[in-house]
Amino acid sequence: MVHVAIVGAYGSAGVAVADELVERRGELSDLELTLIDDGDPGGGLCILRGCMPSKDVLSAGQHRYQARHDDRLEGVPDVDPEAVVTRKDDHVSGFAEHRREHVHELAEREGVELLRETARFVDDRVLAVSDRRIEPDYVVVATGSSPNIPDLPGIDDVPVRTSADVLDATAFPDSGIVLGNGYISLELGPYLSEVGDVDLTVIEHDERPLDAFPDAYGDTLLEIYREQFGIEVLTTTDERRLEPTANGGVRLFAERAGDGGRGDGGEELAVEADELYCFTGRNPTLEGLDLENTRLDPGDGWVGSTMQATDDERVFVVGDANGREPILHVAKEQGFAAAENIVHHARGEDLEPYANVPHHVIFSGLGVYPVARVGHTPATAAESGMDTFVVTREASSDGVFATKDHPEGRATLVIDADNGAVLGYQGVHLHADVMAKTMQVVVEMGLDVREVPDRAYHPTTPEILDGLFREACAELEDRQQCVGPDSRDTAL
Repeated sequence: MVHVAIVGAYGSAGVAVADELVERRGELSDLELTLIDDGDPGGGLCILRGCMPSKDVLSAGQHRYQARHDDRLEGVPDVDPEAVVTRKDDHVSGFAEHRREHVHELAEREGVELLRETARFVDDRVLAVSDRRIEPDYVVVATGSSPNIPDLPGIDDVPVRTSADVLDATAFPDSGIVLGNGYISLELGPYLSEVGDVDLTVIEHDERPLDAFPDAYGDTLLEIYREQFGIEVLTTTDERRLEPTANGGVRLFAERAGDGGRGDGGEELAVEADELYCFTGRNPTLEGLDLENTRLDPGDGWVGSTMQATDDERVFVVGDANGREPILHVAKEQGFAAAENIVHHARGEDLEPYANVPHHVIFSGLGVYPVARVGHTPATAAESGMDTFVVTREASSDGVFATKDHPEGRATLVIDADNGAVLGYQGVHLHADVMAKTMQVVVEMGLDVREVPDRAYHPTTPEILDGLFREACAELEDRQQCVGPDSRDTAL
């Protein structure tokens, strides 16, 4: 018999592990599966507090922004925050109920049980669950993540708002300070500005956001956020300490680097606002598991590519809990990979490392100006030592973006100079999010850019891709004097 316990069974990663193990139970002798989750009502982070509710509320801001932004329309629609939250809660309730029903159906199968309790480790791979002691052959930790609150002097003296608070907000302050300018801030900042009419000041440590992208991408977002949403972004600025104001607000003391960079005696700043928003990332939710009772030592590199804990090969850590890449689709893929490797390990077979092609979308600018990345960026391609070249196209080069009233943005392809394979795509422009799937197929299949159709069936925003494909083919011809078929000559 092989007994597997999954701690965090309602989340996307935990469910993926359970589904895969149940599907492959014929490869194991007498699989016993214990699903453990104390979530109330249960449903997983993405459904309850993550990408699904955030996209729900962002859509309301998107509609208002696009109406306000279009000078052909008269008047600006009002947003009813209570209606926004009510609809969000209704959708989330349905999504979560569907997830719970699925887990409960799994628990009705032979050899599977669900414990709606808190689990903690009392020894290596030994769990205390209520009054039970469980000693499985394998333990899967899939406990998700929690908002990171920075250890900043004075932060305990002021009220702190997180992304969860914004998703539930039906009233907003006049002003706010935002710590952090990653994907959470890039998504929720414009929502606060557009729907809540909050006067925002964002602290950005670097010269621009999106440090993994070419500089022009971060510069594009900075311009959009400042000019279109009225958000003040203080770049090259580090927060130092906080204190409450006499009227119940917050005062942030910060330092802005001078022309010579940090450490050159830059400008001291004091910024006041009604509320403080911490959009400073997330940390793995491991507190309460009592890992100190085990050999497990969370930290950099504590989970390997096989999803095994480096200190215990029979403990697998998946999803946000391992801190490797906190993205929903990655969590699910890690769950499938962990389940497969549990089967391999139990059968004495070699394990397979999990490696994914980066595929990320940030719904920045209320989803009107989303940021998408698939595969290599120019920087990661250069680090790899491959012979590559880069082609970039401005959205304004294709008139369709102007007809849709959003000519801002750009897109980039990274091409293998030897064989023409498309290695990566980045975009920040209208509909970049939906183009990401097309480019995922192109990148993961290693398609030669010369074999990718470069003519759209109908003039739409994907014309930016067609332009990139043609420019890349021309560059290849210049480099290799290649003469390939031109789809434009054969198009009907």
